[in-house]
Amino acid sequence: MDIIISPSLLSANVCNYAEDFGVFNQKDIKSIHIDLMDGHYVPNISFGLDQIASLRKLTDAEFDVHLMVTDPDKFVETLVEAGTNSITIHAEVATHLYKSIHYLKSFGIKAGVAINPATSLQCLEYVYPLLNRVLIMSVEPGFGGQAFVPFALEKIKQLNKIKEDGNYDFTIQVDGGINIDNIEDVIKCGARDIVIGSSLFKQDLSENIDLFNNKINEIINTP
Repeated sequence: MDIIISPSLLSANVCNYAEDFGVFNQKDIKSIHIDLMDGHYVPNISFGLDQIASLRKLTDAEFDVHLMVTDPDKFVETLVEAGTNSITIHAEVATHLYKSIHYLKSFGIKAGVAINPATSLQCLEYVYPLLNRVLIMSVEPGFGGQAFVPFALEKIKQLNKIKEDGNYDFTIQVDGGINIDNIEDVIKCGARDIVIGSSLFKQDLSENIDLFNNKINEIINTP
């Protein structure tokens, strides 16, 4: 069972990026989650494209960009040029989801689709074979530090069953309100890529990464 932690930069202090990326490299973090917001699909605005290109120089870890924007296709080419390895778009805004996924994959990157807490998995029925990642939002998108929505666990279970029954290759990613107390439930339901924000960046980042990795190892090794 391979499980990865993806630190969410939305919860990081912009003044500490250089130090934080040093910790990511030291702890062999495989993927970094970057939320790009346009102020329209969600009210917040986060990273700029130039900022992502600058951060790319600090690590070889995967850059996993989560697009919370109303027109995701227009950002893709520039993000790829900036060094992005994976892009996730929202099912709720992709007017032509099948076409948008193919567009992502035409750049040779990983393609993912995110769904909000109240969105049904049914909207993904015909695109599962195309996907590298399905992101289950366990909070409403747009802001860090929110509490985990409990009914997301049932959706993760349902998605994991769909994946197993269809023999699909996508990874189940979960983002929102993950902490040391609920990560076990999330993993046992089928998530394998765990986006962690506030719980990781509060106090000592290095110690918190160790804390979560130890918890994950405990979960994996417990019958």
